[in-house]
Amino acid sequence: MSETVNQETATKEVETKTFTQEEVNGIVNDRLARERKKYEGIDLDTLKSKAAKFDEMEEANKTELEKANERANALQAQLDGIQKEKELTEMRDKVAKEIGIPSHLLTANTEDECRTQAEAIKAYAMPDGYPKVRDGGETIVAQKMSTRQQFADWANEALHN
Repeated sequence: MSETVNQETATKEVETKTFTQEEVNGIVNDRLARERKKYEGIDLDTLKSKAAKFDEMEEANKTELEKANERANALQAQLDGIQKEKELTEMRDKVAKEIGIPSHLLTANTEDECRTQAEAIKAYAMPDGYPKVRDGGETIVAQKMSTRQQFADWANEALHN
């Protein structure tokens, strides 16, 4: 019996109210009238122009921000390039000093490649068969003598040694 009572209560709650078309039109018109009163005295053209100006300002600010971001990105890329070039130069200088060649001859981008390149340059510039100078590499300054006199001096020195 308690089930029957619950079913009757549920059926009563489910019942919905129906409206005629005239009642629906009246409800809609009342709501529209209330909404119109909210916006009385506000010029629609003024609102549109203000909204357009706001959109323009927002776009201009966005454009300025994008320009600033582009400039910042370009400067960061430039700074990164300078830093990389500095590190590369320092590494090339270090390898060149260790091997004993001028650093401007090195073009490799890693220390191992630079070392290989430097050793190849040194091997080319100073082969093992390169003549050794017995006097320690000192240059002899020629005095103003004739070729005949220089030859005579050389011959005398060669005979006495």
